[in-house]
Amino acid sequence: MGKLIYNSSPREIDIDDRVLAHLRVAILNKLRRSESFAMTWEHGLVNGSGRTTFWINESIPLQFVFSGNRSPKLNRLWIEQLLLTANSTSGLQYVPEPEENDPIDAD
Repeated sequence: MGKLIYNSSPREIDIDDRVLAHLRVAILNKLRRSESFAMTWEHGLVNGSGRTTFWINESIPLQFVFSGNRSPKLNRLWIEQLLLTANSTSGLQYVPEPEENDPIDAD
């Protein structure tokens, strides 16, 4: 289980390493183009339900902390779907991983 740490907030979002790896690619693609966007993350029942929305901007510190030391194979289609949500008015949101025949290396 990895963590997404936004700004200097003490709140960390626990995210599965595989999901976090795909979010990282989508978020960094947007920030590399200097595109700010909203990101909404649902806390889940284990964490009391609810959701949090962040405004993601290149000037705000963001950390991706992975618990594992291996980078997963990335699903290009999933990254594209995450980017589509990031480009919407509701912002980046989790979507389930679709099947893809040709995964790409994370490195």
